Amino acid sequence: MTSLLTGPDGRARCAWTGDDPEYRRYHDEEWGTALHGDRALFEKMALEGFQAGLSWITILRKRPRFREVFAGFDPQIVAEFGPDDVDRLMADAGIIRNRAKILATISNAVLVRDMADGELDALMWSFAPTASARRPRELGDVPAVTDASTALSKTLRKRGFRFVGPTTMYALMQSSGMVDDHVDGCWRAIAD
Repeated sequence: MTSLLTGPDGRARCAWTGDDPEYRRYHDEEWGTALHGDRALFEKMALEGFQAGLSWITILRKRPRFREVFAGFDPQIVAEFGPDDVDRLMADAGIIRNRAKILATISNAVLVRDMADGELDALMWSFAPTASARRPRELGDVPAVTDASTALSKTLRKRGFRFVGPTTMYALMQSSGMVDDHVDGCWRAIAD
């Protein structure tokens, strides 16, 4: 398995981007970039939860509609969603229509709404490794779960969050820049 692909622009990227322009854009502009803010991290948590069992490109393609129907992932608004909203979301072919994931997103919004401003951000980032691990040389070196993602998952679950398993939380840590898993040779890899 190749770990790097060179795009039409001549840049070497992590091979998971394939030849999809949206994946390349996401890799270049978002994945592994530090993301802060309760609202932004709530959105990331929700979308990573919806992604469970699916490919991330499916979520990326549906993300604009997700943002529209979930009020921009404003936890204050989503926390007030009721049964009519759940029915509306279940009928919307523009998103992933999974009742358990929709209900989890709403209940997670209630938890975020009830936290102090900045608390979700501080909590999640407190699990970011302080010392950078050795850069993955190839995609096979990138873990699916770490001790930090397991600890974050356990902490969130104790607080009542759902769809926040260790693998999902590691994906969130990667995508929000808490860890840098750009493989060696990727143009986005931070020099060691």
